[in-house]
Amino acid sequence: MIGADYNKLTNRDALAPRLSMNTLQLTLVLLGASVLAVVLFRRINLPPVLGYLLVGSLIGPHALNLMHDVSNAQHLAEFGVVFLMFSIGLEFSLSKLYTMKRTVFGLGLAQVAFTMLVITGLSLLFGHSWQVGLALGGILTMSSTAVLSKLLTERMELDAPHGRDVIGVLLFQDIAVVPLLILLPSLSKPPEQMFMLLGIAFVKAVFVLSLILFFGQRLMRNWFHFVARARSSEIFVLNVLLITLALAYVTEQAGLSLALGAFVAGMLIAETEYRLQVEEDIKPFRDVLMGLFFVTIGMKLDMPILLKNWWAIFCVLAGLLIVKGLVVGFVSKRLGASSGNAIRDALWLCAGGEFGFVLLSEGGISRHVEQVVLSALVLSMLLAPFIVQYSERLVTRFASSEWLLKSMQLTQVAAHSMATEKHAIICGFGRNGQFLARFLTREGVNYVALDLDPERVRAAAAAGESVVFADATRRESLLAAGLQRASVVIVSVDDLRGAEKILHHVRDYRPDLPVVVRSQDERDFERLSKAGATEVVSTSMEVSLMLASHALVLIGEPLNRVLRQVQEIRGQRYQLLRGFYHGMSDRERQSDEDQPRLHSVWMGPGAEGIGRTLEDLDLGGVGCEVSAIRRRGIKAIEPTPDSCLEAGDVVVLLGLTADLAVAEERLLRGA
Repeated sequence: MIGADYNKLTNRDALAPRLSMNTLQLTLVLLGASVLAVVLFRRINLPPVLGYLLVGSLIGPHALNLMHDVSNAQHLAEFGVVFLMFSIGLEFSLSKLYTMKRTVFGLGLAQVAFTMLVITGLSLLFGHSWQVGLALGGILTMSSTAVLSKLLTERMELDAPHGRDVIGVLLFQDIAVVPLLILLPSLSKPPEQMFMLLGIAFVKAVFVLSLILFFGQRLMRNWFHFVARARSSEIFVLNVLLITLALAYVTEQAGLSLALGAFVAGMLIAETEYRLQVEEDIKPFRDVLMGLFFVTIGMKLDMPILLKNWWAIFCVLAGLLIVKGLVVGFVSKRLGASSGNAIRDALWLCAGGEFGFVLLSEGGISRHVEQVVLSALVLSMLLAPFIVQYSERLVTRFASSEWLLKSMQLTQVAAHSMATEKHAIICGFGRNGQFLARFLTREGVNYVALDLDPERVRAAAAAGESVVFADATRRESLLAAGLQRASVVIVSVDDLRGAEKILHHVRDYRPDLPVVVRSQDERDFERLSKAGATEVVSTSMEVSLMLASHALVLIGEPLNRVLRQVQEIRGQRYQLLRGFYHGMSDRERQSDEDQPRLHSVWMGPGAEGIGRTLEDLDLGGVGCEVSAIRRRGIKAIEPTPDSCLEAGDVVVLLGLTADLAVAEERLLRGA
C-alpha cells in the first residue's frame, strides 16, 4: 500500500511540471493572440471587443481547441462583468439622471420596452415560446456603450442633439441590465415557479438594496476618508477591490447576481468625492477581465453550426438592424426630434452591444438559437462603425429637411460675420474662448465664435456675445464665419484631431492666415506646427511662466527683467521649458508616456563620449537633443555643436524614453 501510494505520488509529481507548463503555454498563447488581435483591430479602427471574440473563437473547443478547461476561464471572466457593472454604477448619478430625465426615461425606456415587445412578438410568430422571445428581446435591445461613446467622442458629437439622445438611451440600457440579470435566469422555470422566484428575488433585492443604501450612504464616505488618510495608492486600490467584491458576495448570498452587488458598490462610491480616482484605479482590472470575458464568449462560437445556418444568421442580423432602427426612429420622432435626428438616432443605436453577450450567458436559450444570436451580435458590432460613418449621407438622402436646416445654420453664421472684416474666428466658446473674447472686445477687435453646445450658445447669444452654433471642424462653417476676410483663427479647445481638421481647411483657403492653437502640453508641438499652426500655446507652460514671473517679482527681481525673460522664452517657443524629469507619480499617467522628458547622464571615467564634440556624437540622429551640460557646478544653458565633453560632465538630454536609452548608450559605450 505504501509502495503504491509512493508510486502515485511520484507519478503525480512527475506530471505536475508538465501540467503547469501546459497551463503556462496556454496562458502565453491567450495573451499573445489577444495582444496581436487587439492591436490589429485598433489599427483598422475597429472595436477591440471584436479582437477578443476572434481570439476566443480560434483557441476555443470548436476550432484549434487550445484551451481544454474552459470552465475555469469562464469563472474568472465573470469578474469582468462584475467590474463592468461597478463602472456603470460609478456613472449612475442621481443629478445626472435628473438633468437627462426626458431622454433617459423617455426615449430610453420607450426604446427598450418597444424593442423587447416587437422581438417577443416576432419570436412567437416563428414558433418560439414567449419566454425565449422575452430573453431575445432583452439581449437584442442592448447597444454598445463602449463603441458608440468612443465614436461620439472622436467625431465631437457628444453635445449634438443626436449625441445626447444616444448617451441617454445607452444610460437607460445600462440601468435596465440590472433587472434583466434577475429576470432572465428565471425564464427557464415553469410559469408558476417563475413568478414565485421573481417575487422572492424582488423582495430580496428591495430588502438588500435598502439595507445597503441606507447604511452604505452613511458609512462609505467615512470609510474612504479613513483609508485615504493612509496616503497609499496600494491600500486605496485594495479597498476598492474589497468593497466591490464584498458587496457582490453579499448579493450573491442573498440569491441575486454578483453584478447587482457590484453595481450598488459603484453607485455608493459615485456619491463620494473619490469617484474619479476609483474609476481610474479600477479601469485596468475591468479592461483585462472584460477582455477575458469576451474571449470566453468567442469560445462558444461553433463554426460548423454557423456555416450550416448562415441564412438564419443573416435574417437575425437584418431583423436586428431594421427592427431596432425603426423602433428608435419612430419613438425619437414621436418625442419631438426632427426627421434628421430621428434617422441619426436609429442608425447609431440599431446594432447590438456587449451587454447582449452578458445577458446571452444568462438567457437559458437553446444552443442552436444561442449560436445564431451570438453570431448576429458580433456581426452587428462589426458593422456599427461603418453605419455611423455613412450615417450623414443616409440622413441627407432620406431627410429632405436636413438641407434646409444646414443652410439655415450656415446662413445664421454668415449673418453674424457678414458685417465684420479683419475679425478673429474663435473655435470653441468654453471658458478659455469666453475670456479670450472679452480681451479682444476690450481691444476693439471683432470676433465670431463657433461652438457646439446649444445651451452655451443660447445663453451667450442672449447676452449679446457674437457666438453661433456651428461645427468649427467643417469647411462650410469656417467659410460662413468669414474665413476669407478674417485676420486670425484661434483654436481655444484642447482637441488635437479637431485642430488638425481646422488647420487643413485654413491652409486650403487661406494659407497666409495666422492660426493660434491651444495645446495642453508640449507633446503636440511638432505635430500641430507641421499641420500649419502659426503659434502653439501650451497651457501647462504658460501656467509655469506665470507662476515663475509672480514669484520672481515677489522676491525682489526687477519687473522689466522678469518680463524680458518671459518674452525671451516665448520667443524661443518654450524651448527652455520643454521636457521634465519623471518621478514615481508620472509613471501612473499613461498620457506622459509619449512626451519628451529630461534625463541626466554622468560621463564617468572611461565613457566613450569623453573628448568628443556634440557634433561628432550626433545625438540628434537618434531623436535626442542636449538641453544642458553641467561641468563642475556650472550649467551651460545652450550647448553648441563644438562643445567638447569632459570627464565628470553631466549631460542633460531631452527626448522620448526609447530614444534616451539609445543616446545614453552612445555617450557611455559608443555608437
